[in-house]
Amino acid sequence: MAPILKIRGLHARVEEREILRGVDLEIGGGEVHAVMGPNGSGKSTLAYVLAGRDGYEVTAGEVWYQGRNLLEMAPEERARAGLFLAFQYPVEIPGVTNAYFLRAALNAQRRQRGAPELDAMEFLNLAREKMKLLEMDPAFLNRPVNEGFSGGEKKRNEVLQMTILQPKLALLDETDSGLDIDALKIVSRGVNALRAPDRGVLLVTHYQRLLNFIVPDRVHVLAGGRIVRSGGKELAHELEERGYGWLEDGAVAGGRRA
Repeated sequence: MAPILKIRGLHARVEEREILRGVDLEIGGGEVHAVMGPNGSGKSTLAYVLAGRDGYEVTAGEVWYQGRNLLEMAPEERARAGLFLAFQYPVEIPGVTNAYFLRAALNAQRRQRGAPELDAMEFLNLAREKMKLLEMDPAFLNRPVNEGFSGGEKKRNEVLQMTILQPKLALLDETDSGLDIDALKIVSRGVNALRAPDRGVLLVTHYQRLLNFIVPDRVHVLAGGRIVRSGGKELAHELEERGYGWLEDGAVAGGRRA
C-alpha cells in the first residue's frame, strides 16, 4: 500500500530565511508519527508547508499525499482531499457559528468525494455524537468559531472539527500546548478515535507527556531544519531526560534519517 504521506528532500523558507533544510519523512496508513525538537527547529513550519499556508515557500524537494503531488494542490484543494491542520493558536471567526462552519466544511469534503451532502438534522446528530466523546456542551455549536473560548476550549474545538471531518492526514501543531491533564486526556481520546488503517497523523509537540496518551508509531527529532534522529516512544523519554543538546551537537554526523 502506498504511504499516506511521503516527503523527500524538502526545503522551505519564510521570507529570506531558510527553515527546512532537507526533510525526509514517510507516514503509512494507520500510523501516528510525532515530531519533536528545540524551538526554531522547523516543526510548525513543516506543518504549515504541508497545509499550504501563505508565506511559506518550498524551494526544493517533493511531497506526495496519497499518490498525488501535494505541492501542486491549492490549500483549499488539500483540505477537500482530507488534509487537516489543528493550529497551535486557533483563530477566531466572529459571526460564523461552529455549526455553520463545520457543516459547510464537511459538505465540501463530501462533494469532493461525490457523496451526498448532510442536511441540518443529519449534521446535528453527527456533531452531538462527536461532542459527547470530547465532553463538550452542544451549545458550543451555536457560538462563533473560537470567539470568547478559553485556550483549552479552542483546542477541544479543533479536535471536534477533526473528528467530524475525519481527515486522511491530520497535522496537529502543539495541540497539547496550554492544556491541563484532564483536557489533555479528553483531546487525546478524540485523536485516538481517529486512528484507522487508511489515515495518518503527524503530531508536533514539545513534551513527552502527550505521548503517554497518544502512543506514536515513530518519534522524529527535527533540529536545524532536518530530521536528525528517529525511533520509537523510548526516544521521547530520552529527550525528556537529556534535552536536545546531545543531538544538536552531533546530529549531522551521527543522526539517523527517517
